[in-house]
Amino acid sequence: MEEHMNIAEKKSVENDNEKLESLIEKFYHKEKALKDKTYLRQPHGDSWTTYTWGEVGRQARCIASALKAMDLPPKSNIGIISKNCAHWIMNDLAIMMSGHISVPFYPNLNASQLEHVLEHGQIQVLFVGKLDNWDLMKPGVLGDIKCISYPNSPATEYENWDDLIEKHEPLKGNPVPDIKDILTIIYTSGTTGRPKGVMVTNEHNSRVMKSVEKIIPLYENEQRFFSYLPLCHVAERGVVETCSIYSGGTISFVESIDTFVKNLQDTQPTIFFAVPRIWTKFQLGVLEKMPQKKLDLLMKIPVLSGIIKKKILTKLGLGKVIMAFTAAAPTPVSLHLWYQKLGLKLLELYGMTENMGACSVMPPKAFKLETIGIPYPGVEVKIDKDTNEILMKSDWIMKGYYREPEMTADVLKNGYLHTGDMGELDEEGYLKITGRVKDMFKTAKGEYVVPGPIEWDFSADAYIEQICVMGTGLPQPIALIQLSEVGKTADKSAVEHSFLSLLSLINVKLVDYQKVKKIVITKDEWSIENDIITPTMKIKRNKIDALYLDKAEKWYNREDVVIWE
Repeated sequence: MEEHMNIAEKKSVENDNEKLESLIEKFYHKEKALKDKTYLRQPHGDSWTTYTWGEVGRQARCIASALKAMDLPPKSNIGIISKNCAHWIMNDLAIMMSGHISVPFYPNLNASQLEHVLEHGQIQVLFVGKLDNWDLMKPGVLGDIKCISYPNSPATEYENWDDLIEKHEPLKGNPVPDIKDILTIIYTSGTTGRPKGVMVTNEHNSRVMKSVEKIIPLYENEQRFFSYLPLCHVAERGVVETCSIYSGGTISFVESIDTFVKNLQDTQPTIFFAVPRIWTKFQLGVLEKMPQKKLDLLMKIPVLSGIIKKKILTKLGLGKVIMAFTAAAPTPVSLHLWYQKLGLKLLELYGMTENMGACSVMPPKAFKLETIGIPYPGVEVKIDKDTNEILMKSDWIMKGYYREPEMTADVLKNGYLHTGDMGELDEEGYLKITGRVKDMFKTAKGEYVVPGPIEWDFSADAYIEQICVMGTGLPQPIALIQLSEVGKTADKSAVEHSFLSLLSLINVKLVDYQKVKKIVITKDEWSIENDIITPTMKIKRNKIDALYLDKAEKWYNREDVVIWE
């Protein structure tokens, strides 16, 4: 590539590189300018422990000194396994300061999954933090990996974070990495096989933020972020950690599932990111206390309408939100409209680990339902004419998959990332997802079915937690369903009535070979532990096919439409 670049182009690239600052440089600025301002807030019951930018810098520098004292090879891979907490952020900063590469893992891995990523990721040191099932995970830590525990960690058998803080002086100066160096390796959740380690450089992070700055008003207010989705995931890390460092905002963490609502209410974030199931749960919580008919009535009264809207959003903890994002799966139109009536627009984000989670975003002032927005500034999107696959090009596409050159070559071709998602671009440049290329299956009629859009239509039902539309070798598809907590406690006849009503609405839109023939409510639990669900709560279709294929034909031939396994 370089030999085809003329002198003017080379100078342009060199000058552009000079303008880019790494994430750790951005932190150094805030550490100095906002030394006494609160950065991180960690809840403990009714109280919060706060850490200023200066204190975060001090602890990160002490841990960086400790890592330096270990005399590890330069750019070693340092693992983090912990639920979100203040020490996670300090840990990540310490790894950047010490010149190493952070490799964070999902805090709900089982021992086998942890063993694989530790080995594949060539982890030299592992920080073990806030975890629920450490005893079940620990057998996955093999070999001579040095482990260090956070103050709030159940792993008390290792050297403790606070002990290292006492032993080591803060690292002096402001070490800066090469902008081309790898910043982090982010492992995917592994829906189609073993997780893959996505290599992200400092340059990728800096370039994507140049684009994000044009979309998110990071510097207009004192931003407040609420961290509860896994920080090892590219979206949470980008929206919460990176944006907080750029904006000088505050991060508040969730203590537990039980305290989620209370912690969110105490935080009142200004920028908030959630997946559709969480937006649905918020909605159900409101409707339990105020049925839809009553809410509709009150919203029609001019004086009361504004008061009701403000009260609902404040009670949810969303009263101060200026930008609310939704991603990971399409958000039902009905849910969008419900929140819009409250005065809150849910802005769709689309991306993946391989492109820093930044491919398209919904513009707040040009909202278009049933799409996932327009490409970020600096993104080129095109649709493969043969497969309808979304191809994406930007300056922040991953360097590649760690230790997987063949897998890298499969998805990076001619400068484009082959996303694996199928889609359409409309005449205004808005992008729509229509399925996954690898999810397609062939029915007994020889027709290909794309299950994604059918599943997305079902997802609007509050009784459904997980759904998988399958049908390889069957005349028509069937839908396997895992009930939500609401569904498990609901009357059986109410569940059946809801599913049958929804099925008729969905099937009327489908061509004959796509129409769902049966709905099967499965009794086997789909979980991370039995390897049917990924750590990001996505289904593994190959596992479901293997588990239920023998039963599928019998279900298909039964008379009843809704089948309870």
